Amino acid sequence: MRGEHETESSIVGPGRAIARWPIANVYRYFGLLAVLGLMCLLFGLASDRFLTPRTFTSIANQIPELTLVAVGMTLVLVIGGIDLSVGSLLALGSAILGVLMVDQGWPFWIAAPIAISVCGAAGLVNGMVSIGAGIPSFIVTLGMLEIARGLALLLTGSRIVYIGSSIESLGAPLGGLPLSPAFLISIGVVLAAQFVLAQTVMGRYCVAIGTNREAVRMAGIDPRPTAIKVFLISGLLCGLGGIVQASRLSSADPNAAVGLELSAIAAAVIGGTSLMGGRGNVISTWLGVWIIAVLQTGLAQCGFSDPSKRLITGLVIVAAVLIDAWRSRRWNGSP
Repeated sequence: MRGEHETESSIVGPGRAIARWPIANVYRYFGLLAVLGLMCLLFGLASDRFLTPRTFTSIANQIPELTLVAVGMTLVLVIGGIDLSVGSLLALGSAILGVLMVDQGWPFWIAAPIAISVCGAAGLVNGMVSIGAGIPSFIVTLGMLEIARGLALLLTGSRIVYIGSSIESLGAPLGGLPLSPAFLISIGVVLAAQFVLAQTVMGRYCVAIGTNREAVRMAGIDPRPTAIKVFLISGLLCGLGGIVQASRLSSADPNAAVGLELSAIAAAVIGGTSLMGGRGNVISTWLGVWIIAVLQTGLAQCGFSDPSKRLITGLVIVAAVLIDAWRSRRWNGSP
């Protein structure tokens, strides 16, 4: 089995792979940082408002929910799956929090764990149906996308639930710091997920499953528990993302995060995660989140219309997919 991820040395054996992965990661990080820097330079030349601390602080405090969802998406892509339900699950988590706090009068410290747990349960269902029944995750999570969105609309009566200032502290900048607790939490999740993927047995199993699931079975390892755990983690992170978004907006919107799954996939692919499975890097995904956020903010400040922004963002996504396909063929030795 062959993969380009950090853990490939433990999957494919010693020798060349051990020496190769740190250099490959350094190149990837520098490449993404170079793209990010070039984008900032171009937008800075086009708009005198872009290269300011206020712009980057605003971006940093707006990306935690996408970061959390993209981390879960990266893990799912690494095992060779896909999760199209992440945007709807985020909206469901936000809706549950709003209904429990506003309609039922429950405190945040009780409502938030319940919202996260429900989303985690939905992720568990995704994994059990997809992995256990052998149904493509694309189909299963597409169904969950509709189920979760419908539940969010039913719970809220298709209306925005205004929670108020009681949860704003999670999304507001800390005293003396320009960054919010939500941003710091998302950074912690990124580092923890990168550690799991690169330094633990579970991470090695994830890479091996995405590279060649049948070979994993032949090696005497049951891939199903690990794959189901990945979908569970994705659901939990969606729930946490819903809490973060509600705190930033001071409300729960059942129509929120429509299309977020596409942004999460784009961030992961831009960061080098393979759509075919077996390769991924969470820190690179985080840099991909920044690239998407800087692109959207820069286009908005330069006066581009929403359709134009969507067009350009889509072209960037297609370019990232083409680069990923070229990289996969090159890795596998194909012309």
